[in-house]
Amino acid sequence: MSETANKTIPSEKSSPRKDWTKGPILRNLLLLSWPMIVMEATYMISQLVDMVWVGRSGSAAIAGLGIGLMITFMVSTVDMAIIAGTRAMISRFVGAGDQANAHKVAGQAYILAFTWGVIVTIGGYYLAEPLISMFGVEPSVVTEGSKYLRVMFLGWISMEMLVMGLYIMQSSGDSMNPMKLEVIIRVVHVVLCPFLVLGLWFFPQMGITGAALSNVISQILGALIGFWYIFGGHTRIKLSLKDIRFVPGMTWRMLKIGIPSLISMAQMTASNFVVTWIIAPFGTAALAAHSMVNNINGFIITPNIGMSSGVSVLVGQNLGAKQPQRAVKSTWLGAAILQGFLVVCIIIILIWARGIVSFFTDDPELINIASTFLRIATAGYLVMGFSSAFMSCINGAGDTLPAMLINIGMIWIVQIPLAYVLSNFTGLDVYGIRWALVAAAVSSAVISFLYFKFGKWKVKRV
Repeated sequence: MSETANKTIPSEKSSPRKDWTKGPILRNLLLLSWPMIVMEATYMISQLVDMVWVGRSGSAAIAGLGIGLMITFMVSTVDMAIIAGTRAMISRFVGAGDQANAHKVAGQAYILAFTWGVIVTIGGYYLAEPLISMFGVEPSVVTEGSKYLRVMFLGWISMEMLVMGLYIMQSSGDSMNPMKLEVIIRVVHVVLCPFLVLGLWFFPQMGITGAALSNVISQILGALIGFWYIFGGHTRIKLSLKDIRFVPGMTWRMLKIGIPSLISMAQMTASNFVVTWIIAPFGTAALAAHSMVNNINGFIITPNIGMSSGVSVLVGQNLGAKQPQRAVKSTWLGAAILQGFLVVCIIIILIWARGIVSFFTDDPELINIASTFLRIATAGYLVMGFSSAFMSCINGAGDTLPAMLINIGMIWIVQIPLAYVLSNFTGLDVYGIRWALVAAAVSSAVISFLYFKFGKWKVKRV
């Protein structure tokens, strides 16, 4: 099929086959990003719902859920090697009108994700309790966290298939269908969660296990819908069984792009482990507050994730179409929109921090610690929009090694040393840990801006 034919699009503005390398950049960025923002927001709402219902069981359950989520995030960082390569290569190939190679990349993504899913399912179930125990937390936290992890790991293959389906569609420039899929499965999750956690109607009372099971059920449904979209020709990428075959050369190209992103995410996850280890001696209330604020932060930055995904796709497709200046403009527009949103969030949090935290718990000690943590986090929001946009641009271009180096420096030179020193050798106590996170965020923003301006990412070959 010719490039012209591949780029022929329907007239609908939100069509999954729209050519994002043409037309007004701001309109393209908003049309591409808003479904991604909705998608990420529905996911984070579902995680907050888990926290609300599980929180009825006390601080141990909240802390166990927080550590369980951290461990599942750590395990899922392996996906970044697949996702980063998939996004960079599919967006480039689609921008260049090369559908055949885009399909090959999608096929490799599914093969790699399924393989990792099998490994996690087999090994994760038996390692759940040791993983929780290594944080040195109280036995009640180990018990609750292990219940959550075992169920999540048993459903890991479905999670892998769901995630790959979403990113394959997004990378091709289709953000509407992933949004619809995510909304459907998260509605199922949110509705089902209280029934399984609290034992409503004829359902058994399963506590934290019920939160995990509601996640797995929704993931299975999402994976099946994703197959229907991608193999049924209902999105820009239409796969057939012949595309699901191992192509070593293509796989290596994907991993060469993706491994630095994997290392970056692994470094961030490792830092979360170390930060949790530093917080643990301050007590279960401090640990629960840290977990709670991390979930609230996750919800607040969902527009960052969605808009940053839009920036990545536009950068990749415009570089594929040999239009680097459109990639630059897309990045700056994304940064401006994100930072404007975060300024609004800063004002809301500074005024209503206690009210936000009180939605999840009525424990006075927990409210005091968590609301202070949340206010400290706003200092990092002052630069987070710019940092997210610049890093997404660099990664979307496939230039993932600099991002890896920035993350390593941010974590091990700034964040971890400061977290230990400020919390143990100054009057800041446990709050010094949160100030260390702010310092790391500012450092990352400055360095990513300098590399973005340097411009080497514009000539990166994938």
